[in-house]
Amino acid sequence: MSIEDPLVLGEKSFDSRFILGSGKYSLDLVEAAVEHAGAQIITLALRRANSETDSILAHIPEGVTLLPNTSGARTAEEAVRIARLARELGCGDFVKIEIMRDSKYLLPDNYETIKATEVLANEGFIVLPYMYPDLNVARDLVNAGAAAVMPLGAPIGSNKGLATKDFIQILIDEIDYDSVADFLVPLLVEKLKKEDKTGLFGSMLSGNSAMASNMARSLLKKMPQEKKDELVVQLLTKNREKLLETGRNAAAKNGIRLHT
Repeated sequence: MSIEDPLVLGEKSFDSRFILGSGKYSLDLVEAAVEHAGAQIITLALRRANSETDSILAHIPEGVTLLPNTSGARTAEEAVRIARLARELGCGDFVKIEIMRDSKYLLPDNYETIKATEVLANEGFIVLPYMYPDLNVARDLVNAGAAAVMPLGAPIGSNKGLATKDFIQILIDEIDYDSVADFLVPLLVEKLKKEDKTGLFGSMLSGNSAMASNMARSLLKKMPQEKKDELVVQLLTKNREKLLETGRNAAAKNGIRLHT
């Protein structure tokens, strides 16, 4: 994949879209697998990072982003607890939410996943929820603060390939992460900082951009449409020159000459 088309999750950008699993081979092979696969993200179960004998963390090359999952969680509360433990162990802010109450087919529990996503996103986690491909659920996850959704491709262990292709295509066609909310978030964060009388709140938001972004999104979700429209007007007015410059550059890149 070209670096001109990066994968962006939260505020991190990746040159590779390949996410490497780590559950099916020995720890001795992890470093070689990362190197030869060119992976920049690796998933891991918390139990392998919390081993008293040999932690997987010691085998992952520096600079690789860790994506701990909440494997074993049956409720939102359990998933949140596992994610917090992973952060305490030094796994960072990324987390893949896996909540399965169904022990036969191992299908993700979408309802509990939405609840866990909202809690963790508000705590500054970069949340990637594993979910059954349902358009309404995907929209709810986006509104809850998910950085991306990870839809089920086929029942785990079925070796059926991409069995849910048509449903995943619906998500690709309909879910828009680059919505107006993304443009409103910086404005809303700035507004929150200015309205902070003590300075402590503004300082906290300045030091944790993920928390600020998730807090802004949460407020935006509850805001009446009329208020959202006012913010759009403010943002466009404030960033008029920047937006015009972006438009000029895009036009020039595509061979279009603008008369101003």
